[in-house]
Amino acid sequence: MKAIWMGVTIAESDDTVLVEGNHYFPAESLKREYTSFSNHRTSCIWKGQAHYLSLFVNGEMNPDAVWFYPEPNAAAAELKGRVAFGKGVQITE
Repeated sequence: MKAIWMGVTIAESDDTVLVEGNHYFPAESLKREYTSFSNHRTSCIWKGQAHYLSLFVNGEMNPDAVWFYPEPNAAAAELKGRVAFGKGVQITE
């Protein structure tokens, strides 16, 4: 699977976990040179608190387009060390 934004592959892995329609990639597959810090947080009752990163590609910013659960609840333990994408990031095989 590949995560692509603005024609650039942001992450690529054959080891994704599909949860609620989102592919969670191993964190080490994320190309960190395209990410920047975000203070944004959200909460999910069964997964825990999500933290976010923004994407910066070819001079364009996509705020809070990457999320992850640094300390997921027990029910979502398989998401630890993984990242997912939204806000226009295409997931392809």
